[in-house]
Amino acid sequence: MRHNITGAPLRQLLAVVTLAGLALLFVQALTDFGGSWADLSIDDGVYFALELGGAVACLVRAALVRDRRPAWICIGIAILIYSAGDAIWGIAFERDHMPWTANLSYILFYPFSLAGMALLLADGRDRVAARLWVDGLIGGLAVGAYALAFLYEPVLSAKSVSSAETALYLGFPLADLLLIGFVLTAFATQAWRPGGVWILLGVGIAIFFSADMLFAYQSARGSFDDDSIVSALWPFALVTWGWAAWQPWRPREVESSFGSQAFAIPSAFACLSVALLCFGQFNDLPTAAIVLATSALLVATGRAGWTFREYTRLLRTTRREALTDGLTGLPNRRALMADLDRAVALCAADARRRQTLAFFDLDGFKGYNDGFGHAAGDMLLDRLATRLAQAIDGHGRAYRLGGDEFCILLDEAATTDAPIVQAAAEALREQGEGFDVGASCGLVEIPGEADSATHALQLADQRMYAAKDDSRQSSRRQTCDVLLQVLREREPDLHEHLEGVAALVVGVARRLGLTAEQVDEVARAAELHDIGKIAIPDAILHKPGPLDAGEWRLMHEHTVIGDRILGAAAAMRPVAAIVRSSHERWDGGGYPDRLRGEQIPLGARIVAVCDAYDAMVSERPYQGSLPHLDALAELKRCAGSQFDPRVVEAFVATIASTRPEVLTTP
Repeated sequence: MRHNITGAPLRQLLAVVTLAGLALLFVQALTDFGGSWADLSIDDGVYFALELGGAVACLVRAALVRDRRPAWICIGIAILIYSAGDAIWGIAFERDHMPWTANLSYILFYPFSLAGMALLLADGRDRVAARLWVDGLIGGLAVGAYALAFLYEPVLSAKSVSSAETALYLGFPLADLLLIGFVLTAFATQAWRPGGVWILLGVGIAIFFSADMLFAYQSARGSFDDDSIVSALWPFALVTWGWAAWQPWRPREVESSFGSQAFAIPSAFACLSVALLCFGQFNDLPTAAIVLATSALLVATGRAGWTFREYTRLLRTTRREALTDGLTGLPNRRALMADLDRAVALCAADARRRQTLAFFDLDGFKGYNDGFGHAAGDMLLDRLATRLAQAIDGHGRAYRLGGDEFCILLDEAATTDAPIVQAAAEALREQGEGFDVGASCGLVEIPGEADSATHALQLADQRMYAAKDDSRQSSRRQTCDVLLQVLREREPDLHEHLEGVAALVVGVARRLGLTAEQVDEVARAAELHDIGKIAIPDAILHKPGPLDAGEWRLMHEHTVIGDRILGAAAAMRPVAAIVRSSHERWDGGGYPDRLRGEQIPLGARIVAVCDAYDAMVSERPYQGSLPHLDALAELKRCAGSQFDPRVVEAFVATIASTRPEVLTTP
């Protein structure tokens, strides 16, 4: 059975016990209270208990938690090996000789520690930018230079033991510096905002390094005391590592981090290295310290060049992305404006130079996008953009302004019927089963018709929309006229009703802020929203009494029939969608798709209100007409259930402004 040793009460208890043990150890080292009994129970018992506690904390963590298990096993074994060396040291100290096995244990401590830290450092390596590893190297070199400059020299100058022993004593702090380099590298790879694990590991190795340096110095002078505070620092460091094992692990995503620390931290270590080298001009420094400081400075210089290259590459990428459409890869509006400014300036400088801006907007793309989905629409835009760029290759440059708008800037004067313009328009055409996508075009000659980039684009845009309106209105109007004529022949009274609804719809649509194109679509839908009734038998359409269930089912099919009739013409597909939903209800109780609320197209909601009003105030075979005020009251009563409240409000306001006499008619 596994015990939850991470629970708050148990963790608090372990913290209290650990802190109490450390306090006893430090107090005994400072005061030497209790005599030989205290030496045995505290210097030996508490000392080894703390070291073993650090090892057990790492190994238990490895046993209970799978993540980073090998790393904590290595660190736990390293602490156990070091504790074994301390045990051998304690026995040897009593016998006044130092066996090689103790030193071997201390030496073996480092490979296992380094292996554990390397495994921790490697965790999430795919998320770490290579430049951050270099930052850690700069820090390690700088710290090593200062350690050699100010800590090793006193040891060497104060030696009272053999050179071999002094070298051995100094070897441990050197190995500590390697661990410090690992910790600094870890700090760098976490963008110098490490979590609790690396902070405690760093604190522990800093304490360990301090203890080893003091031990080396005191041993070189022959003044080391096994009962001094120096001895208490080693278990303190190892306990800190044990606590590190149980800290939350939160690796940071720093691959693309370009914060201030990316420059400030390596620069700070480089400045420290420069300061040390300057100090060395007036004072004797160990050669090794000068070498490390110089190496840190050289690596920092290379790191600065690396950073400059990264920022330059990022700037180029950002500039390219800022001038490129992300979907098609064509230059975007920003690139077009820059090229237009350049074209205007060149044409102004050379009176013989002429260029042409052609603005294209796709026709029928909205229906394609709605019918086949946005993914298919994006693929179509990409395909058309490629064809457009190929069509004008060698004559100019193609652009995508966004949505379904494209432009070309030609290096020559051209008219709408010029072969190159026709080729561009043809490149933007696509036909298939149930769809027909083309493009409307507006042309502007530079500099003859425009003297600035903004003016040229505005004029081309206006001409394009004029062409689009002519084409759309002609196509849609022709189709609509044919269908309306069918209605006149089939149902003269129904045709009059539809004309009345259409007149109301235009005002409401404008009041609700619809565009001119949307107003036209809603007006056409209002005229044709009952076109499907031409397929309903006369006996049902003109029945003087209520319809039975079967007759209602057939009547409810008229919107679906209308959708099919209108959808057969590409120009009428937006109108067909409105017609299909013109008898849906705001509360979801309508037909044929039982849409509710905002799911119903706004145009259909407008038609529903206007249709209901006109029906209420008109004479029907099966019911009389209502007074206008009563009809408006009925609309308000049904707002929120049958009708969109916002549309009802707009309808009432439209009636008040356009037909004030209605509000006073009894």
